[in-house]
Amino acid sequence: MRVINKVTSIMGALTIVSAAGFGASTTVASAQQAQGPAGWFKVCSKQDANNICNTQVKNVASTGQIITAISLIEVKGKVNRSLFQITVPSGRFIPAGIKLIVDDKKSATLPYVYCFPQSCMAEVPLDKKLVAILKAGGSMVVTSTNFQNKANPVKVTLNGFTAAFDGPALKRDELETRQKALQSGLQKKADEARKKLQEAQNAAKK
Repeated sequence: MRVINKVTSIMGALTIVSAAGFGASTTVASAQQAQGPAGWFKVCSKQDANNICNTQVKNVASTGQIITAISLIEVKGKVNRSLFQITVPSGRFIPAGIKLIVDDKKSATLPYVYCFPQSCMAEVPLDKKLVAILKAGGSMVVTSTNFQNKANPVKVTLNGFTAAFDGPALKRDELETRQKALQSGLQKKADEARKKLQEAQNAAKK
């Protein structure tokens, strides 16, 4: 358990406040989204005697709320561990877990391991078979169930996954560029939402 907690904290440090790779060509049944400049990407870092790499894609609402975050974490060194994690908003029906379907063919259910005030996380060990399935896939649907027992499916593209997983990690300046682009996109969405609300309020006064 101590090892899992350490790996999870490392993952949090790597993503740097949900990092700038939010996005990809995803669709959600509800919640307006802001998309980043790219989808899958990888960041690597060194902590103590371990090398940690996280291949990830994230998708957030215009409010900054995480809709879906997927991470493939590989730790090598003094600790050797590989994890596949999916993060969704809080308020989930925990016994249902998170259902993952790749190309309407391969399916699995991931159990929740942590819930925080803003999000819940499901996790399974990452193995070569799962990586191969993702590399061969075109898209996947991630479905969590909220506390009202309503399914919330999210479609996530797998385009770019192989290049990110097998390729080099982003450099610091590239990651910073993505972060700035994400923040700009979120600000634009927030401004649009405020404008629409103001227009609706003005119309109601007439």
